[in-house]
Amino acid sequence: MNIEIYTVDYCPYCHKALKFLDEHNADYTNHDITENEDEMREELGKKYHIKGDVTVPQIIIDGNRIGGYTDMIGLYESGALKFD
Repeated sequence: MNIEIYTVDYCPYCHKALKFLDEHNADYTNHDITENEDEMREELGKKYHIKGDVTVPQIIIDGNRIGGYTDMIGLYESGALKFD
């Protein structure tokens, strides 16, 4: 499973998502976009066809955007997201 997460350093949900992934020993790549946040939010919106505001974290699994922290937790609790 290839997991990418886009975060900013002041976001509590970003910290929760990273902690969750760490607790499950998930292998992931964290892209901290704090320094060029506006540009990266715009780029993410275009790349993943996000309408409206682009929030963080943005979590991408195997090339598919699943959404943010609560979306990831929902997938995990439903059994759709499993960590080996």
